[in-house]
Amino acid sequence: MVQFWQTGPMRTSDSQLAAALGGWRRPGVALARALADAVGDAALDGRLRVGSPLPAERRTATALGVSRGTVTAALDLLRAEGWIDTRRGSASTLRLPPEAAARIAPSSAVGEDGAIDLTSAVPAAPHTAYQQALLRATERSGPVLAESGETGPGLPELRSLIADRCTAEGLATRPEQILITSGARAALALLTAHLRPRAAAVEIPTYPAALAGFRAAGTRLAGCRVTTDGWDLDQLDDAFRAAAGGLAYLVPDFQNPTGALMPVAVRRTVARLAGRHGVTVVADETMRDLDLRAAPSPLERIPRAVLVGSAAKTVWAGLRVGWIRGTAALIGELARHPLCEPLSAAPTQQMVAAELLRDPAPVLDHRRAVLRQQRDHLSGLLGGDDRWRFTVPPGGLALWLRLTAVRSDVVTAEAREYGLELSPGPAFAADATCSRHLRLPYTSPITTLDRVAAVMDGACGGKGPQAPRPGARP
Repeated sequence: MVQFWQTGPMRTSDSQLAAALGGWRRPGVALARALADAVGDAALDGRLRVGSPLPAERRTATALGVSRGTVTAALDLLRAEGWIDTRRGSASTLRLPPEAAARIAPSSAVGEDGAIDLTSAVPAAPHTAYQQALLRATERSGPVLAESGETGPGLPELRSLIADRCTAEGLATRPEQILITSGARAALALLTAHLRPRAAAVEIPTYPAALAGFRAAGTRLAGCRVTTDGWDLDQLDDAFRAAAGGLAYLVPDFQNPTGALMPVAVRRTVARLAGRHGVTVVADETMRDLDLRAAPSPLERIPRAVLVGSAAKTVWAGLRVGWIRGTAALIGELARHPLCEPLSAAPTQQMVAAELLRDPAPVLDHRRAVLRQQRDHLSGLLGGDDRWRFTVPPGGLALWLRLTAVRSDVVTAEAREYGLELSPGPAFAADATCSRHLRLPYTSPITTLDRVAAVMDGACGGKGPQAPRPGARP
């Protein structure tokens, strides 16, 4: 594994190891197995530094109060499972095996008490690719570090990369039509602050943070119903009329949370309605790259829309880099706005993003393959049950379930008793509707999705999980 936060190996002392592991013994579990699991868990949550040599076996045994044979057996397990590297004549070095790195997902990871938090649809970080990109960015950061640290509309390199990608996808774009922000929410906040819309047309349901931002700005919301089958055109017309002179916030590609994909004809209808009512369309493209169809076809864009993109879903939510694509005149105005600099991404983050976006195919291909497998697995577990209905989405990060016999707040409350946190439908609705809907992300590993399905069964009146509720180690 590439290590990027240290210039040389820093050995973990025996006292540091003991403090990091804490009460690692588990009743009914062999000491070697419990010790190996504790070391892996400590590496995952940062209590032990990945890339550092571990203490010698004898010192470890003394510090933990076990025999040297137990330590040797635990190290054998860690070595076999890819958690440590050992070279003849040197200490064992802690690392993350690929399968462990692949399951790191900040808000959807299983907690120490076995609880599962699916209130955020957050995919796993591309651990190795990110580390390598960070190392490359660090090695060539000299010119950036010599500057003031204020990036204005963004680093030229990153603006050019995003512009080139838009052009390759059929939307001719120059670098001066791109502005870099610290994520999609920052992009939307900057646009809202600049345009100051009195009203905004929004989808029902939609991204909750967008609704919160509009409400904080005092923007009146006009809703248009979206289901997994698509957009209600009559309501779309009404919403644009109500938002005349203002803004429309839409997610046309694998809509959040329904996963719906806006047909080309509807995109052109949106453009006509925008022209008729003087509405600025902001199209959120954060899900655009998460196309899980077996044979993806090119995605057209809404004509004349302002585009908002982000690396949060395609790379990692911790990479706080987003962007706005608009006319050169709009981008120039945004760059002069007093909120532009506070909402911009740090130069070093932009450099990492440039490294990853220069050739995004390896990360995206892997991400799509994993998400497709997880989507199909969860769909297979939940399919054919008359307690809910759903359409397998062509892309995105979640299933949008319609419960047939009970409200989503009842199900989320019951699921919480089993240690599963979910987001009920009204959280996504500007009018607090969708009370029988539930967003169920499939961003977790297969084994976690098995537990999610079992909890859903119990929360909706079935037998439920055949395991203890949270409190015991899963």
